[in-house]
Amino acid sequence: MVQTSSTASPVYQNFIGGQWRPSHSGETFASTNPAHTQEVIGHYQLSDATDLEAAVEAAVKAQRGWAATPAPVRGDILLRTALLLEQRHDELSNLMTREMGKILRETRGDVQTAIDVAKFVAGEGRRAEGETVPSALPDKFCLTIRQPMGIVGIITPWNFPLAIPAWKTFPALLAGNAVILKPASDTPLLTLKLAEILQEAGLPDGVFNVITGSGGTLGDALVSHKKINMISLTGSNEVGRRVAELCGRDLRRCALELGGKNAVIIMDDADLDLAANNITLGAFGTTGQRCTATSRVIVHRAAYNQLVDRLVAAAERLRVGDGLDAQTEVGPLVNRGRVKAVDAYTQIGKQEGARLLTGGATLTQDSYQEGAFYQPTIFGDVSPDMRIAQEEVFGPFLSLIPVDSYEQAISVANSTEYGLSTGIFTEDARLAFRAMRDIESGLVYINAGTTGSEIHLPFGGMKGSGNGHRELGPDSVNEFCELKSVFISYPPRKH
Repeated sequence: MVQTSSTASPVYQNFIGGQWRPSHSGETFASTNPAHTQEVIGHYQLSDATDLEAAVEAAVKAQRGWAATPAPVRGDILLRTALLLEQRHDELSNLMTREMGKILRETRGDVQTAIDVAKFVAGEGRRAEGETVPSALPDKFCLTIRQPMGIVGIITPWNFPLAIPAWKTFPALLAGNAVILKPASDTPLLTLKLAEILQEAGLPDGVFNVITGSGGTLGDALVSHKKINMISLTGSNEVGRRVAELCGRDLRRCALELGGKNAVIIMDDADLDLAANNITLGAFGTTGQRCTATSRVIVHRAAYNQLVDRLVAAAERLRVGDGLDAQTEVGPLVNRGRVKAVDAYTQIGKQEGARLLTGGATLTQDSYQEGAFYQPTIFGDVSPDMRIAQEEVFGPFLSLIPVDSYEQAISVANSTEYGLSTGIFTEDARLAFRAMRDIESGLVYINAGTTGSEIHLPFGGMKGSGNGHRELGPDSVNEFCELKSVFISYPPRKH
């Protein structure tokens, strides 16, 4: 994996056809520790279309043999992958904190998710893959079977550097596809480690390939390549629209998991201590850098002041710092560009007339000056039409919106272009069941925040949060398959 280098930091290579290879151009780029931006974690290959062609060639060469491998055998390789991930749990968690920034408790959870997905998908190798159904005609048998798509291109974000590559890659592999994965340039290392582990687990050469580089250079080329049969992307709405446009030209399947402007509704009968704890975790965990992060709190006026006091106090108690420090509760943003982007929304909130309750500034003093740190920020008296109530901030940033009724709360919750994750806190069972029906989100939580999905349930959003596909859950493998209906006739022989 590592190419010798005269620099203090290692140079990592692409993984193509079971081999570690430098890029065609020979150029590299650096990834740094967001808590100490002078620390270079590694240099990675700045790949181009030539490297993509090499990956496609390797994938095409390997895919048919992989598809012919019995599904239980494919599952056995994923189970070995899970066991190897378990052995390297601490190493991978520490690397992730250094490269992405989130605290060790969260990076351990990220690695654990990859382990759990590998185990879950491994079992799918022995699960029924189709169904038999009765025919309307005599002497006829009907069934469905699934077959792999072929070559799957995967594009992953930086905020979950192992979990998201795992929950896309493992079902695609179990289905019999070959994969070409381009990780985010801020966090490519864990995907390269995953390639190393899959190879050690016995995955044949060429079935899983990783190329690193600029999304601007590789993105369109990967998405529009004629030999790639499907694209799976987790990213921004802007990128998602571009991917959908390019795939649509060739009628290529694409599965898009995009952004969110997730809300928690607080009714006047809610347990406010429980709500405040969940909101604090949902808004500021992973420094707010999750597609399911709590971004809006839609709170009944009768509970507004009490909740404000709890949330402000909780935010101001949070310890911000290096994610490797066991005392840290909120790590840095992934880079200084994200700090500027979050601060821009603070200025927008002030200009729009919202009331800054706490935070709202870059942290630059003492130990913070080397990193990409921002204060946990809460705005109050936010109206639903403000930009800070409509646009995804992707940082430690929370907007509180007062409402007068359940009906108004639901209207506000559904008023954005997104529909990923929504929670409601209430002791009224009738309202809880109405919320399940009324909320326009793929994920709905009752008396819980907007984060905490489980791998054996489908994950994905409505409206602008995706294009209708669901990841994880019992149909995770089917997402990467073609379905065939088969009709078998067996009329009696004529004598």
